[in-house]
Amino acid sequence: MVRVLVTGASGFIGRAVAQALLRQGHQVICVSRRPEPATGGEPLAADLAQVPSQAWWLPRLAGVDAVVNAVGILREQGGQTFRAIHTEAPIELFEACAVAEVSMVVQISALGADESAQSRYHLSKKAADDALRRLPLRGAIVQPSLVYGESGASAQLFNLLAALPVLALPRRGAMLLQPVHLDDVVAGVLALLERRPAGTDTIPFVGPRPLAMRDYLSQLRHTLRLGRRALVVPLPEFLFRWGAAIASRLPGSFLDSETAGMLLRGSAAPSQAFERLLGREPRPVGGFIAPDRAASLRTDAVLGVWVPALRLAIAFLWIWTGIVSLGLYPVQDSLALLGRVGLHGVLASFALYGAAGLDMLLGVLTLAAPARLRPAVWAAQLLLIGGYTVLITLFLPEYWLHPYGPISKNLPLMAGICLARALEPRWTT
Repeated sequence: MVRVLVTGASGFIGRAVAQALLRQGHQVICVSRRPEPATGGEPLAADLAQVPSQAWWLPRLAGVDAVVNAVGILREQGGQTFRAIHTEAPIELFEACAVAEVSMVVQISALGADESAQSRYHLSKKAADDALRRLPLRGAIVQPSLVYGESGASAQLFNLLAALPVLALPRRGAMLLQPVHLDDVVAGVLALLERRPAGTDTIPFVGPRPLAMRDYLSQLRHTLRLGRRALVVPLPEFLFRWGAAIASRLPGSFLDSETAGMLLRGSAAPSQAFERLLGREPRPVGGFIAPDRAASLRTDAVLGVWVPALRLAIAFLWIWTGIVSLGLYPVQDSLALLGRVGLHGVLASFALYGAAGLDMLLGVLTLAAPARLRPAVWAAQLLLIGGYTVLITLFLPEYWLHPYGPISKNLPLMAGICLARALEPRWTT
């Protein structure tokens, strides 16, 4: 049994490493900004964005046999910067490890953090890698390609892309990737901690072979049982980068200008060193998703694609209906229909223009309402459509027999709204 300090223990890779060590019976100090009891181990609160000093780390490394630095961010936010979290804080930790004579340090870097690095993400990782290489420590710098795990942001993005029937990709998706499964990354880290190589090795953690992005998506699509290969059409690179810049403004988005550049560069490397470390070939993409998880992940991916499309379509329907009612459809014909319902004169005009304004308001709220209010917006739409359907059934029943189905179409529309409403989070006080 060894005592291991893991930074970034509440993150995607760090949590998996910490839990694997705990399952093996090791003592684990779980370092994170806000320690989570569910992670297990011994919690240690540390905000690496504030760059804890070597002096701060030294007493906390007493009795520690090994350190795994798994802290990392994909995008800068607020005070969380690449320089602080990827470079300055790890260097302080590594130097403290050298003074405390920690027997092994594993730095989880990234494939692409090399002499050809261009992105600030890769350059900041490389600076810490270089610092570790200069220290008198047994260490390993592991450089994963895209890591696939169900809770990972990149895995969720690529599952969603795999669910699209048509893919618009720069270079028609020819960029080479070498995705690696999270379980293999964890197994590699555990193997390094056990073997403790002399010096500081640099090992690409990659899948068994490189493949084009379009082929990666095709294999995910096949594993998720989403049907035939998606149609791939070319997307100009400037449009891809422009779209990434827009996506960067969305909370939780994996894609921004930095990640767009990294995807265009590709992420592939020889796998032999990783295979020797594991004692086997890494898991291929076809084995990333367990058969019993395919249905659930397929549902998540499909909903991730089509629920936003449903929201946009419903918003367009309300807004366009309001615009049409204001005059694109002959006003006199609209008033005549209202007359058959019993509304005449000023009351009919008020009903016509009031309903048009309400329709447009509901369309705008469908797109812009805060998350807490969206269930109420969906409920208002259901009530309004239901009210329209009842009135037309009572006063204009012949519309049920219209060949274009102007009333019967309300039924699938209401079902779609019910689905959208059911998927909204429920807020409690």
